[in-house]
Amino acid sequence: NVDDAGTLDKGGMKVEGVLGKDDKERSGELLFGFSVIENLEMEIGLARATDHGTDPDSRARGVGFGAKWVPYQNEKGWSLGARVDYGRTRIHDRETPEKFTERSYSASALASYRLENDQVLHINLGAARTKAQGDSETLGTWGIGYEFPLTEGLQLTVETFGEEHAGPDKAVGLRDEVFDGFKVSGAVGRGNDRSFGQVGVAWEF
Repeated sequence: NVDDAGTLDKGGMKVEGVLGKDDKERSGELLFGFSVIENLEMEIGLARATDHGTDPDSRARGVGFGAKWVPYQNEKGWSLGARVDYGRTRIHDRETPEKFTERSYSASALASYRLENDQVLHINLGAARTKAQGDSETLGTWGIGYEFPLTEGLQLTVETFGEEHAGPDKAVGLRDEVFDGFKVSGAVGRGNDRSFGQVGVAWEF
């Protein structure tokens, strides 16, 4: 949930897949990223979710586009950048039944500090705007994450994140690099009177 201030190398690509559970909602995401110029990463993502907390279930399908620019990158010390995202989600409220489209726009400043012992601190600060059914809302967003190396390739991750007018969410997870460029991860968390978790894979090439 907390992003790092880093990008793919020029000419690099990545594929990520995530399965998630947030209270009674189940979701799946697939993301493709690429870098055509130095320090700039572009992303295209697809997602779908089913909320089993409604009767009947409500469903959502979304597509998103993102760009991350990190002009100041270092192996140790601070790396600084920013990202912007746009998402379009088609929601089918089967209880009504009603279909509508939600659009979201977000921008965040990104900072990462890499220590000599390979621990890493990540800080995100930004804002997100959503529009749906003639209404719109803009909220401030924030996130803090930390990475602890346990063994070669295996990292413990802890993070807390949230948005304006809501309490913080907290999560802990593990990420393992199975072979060069291929990572698997999992995390569980709690916040705002609910539990959530996710498992994922990422391949950079």
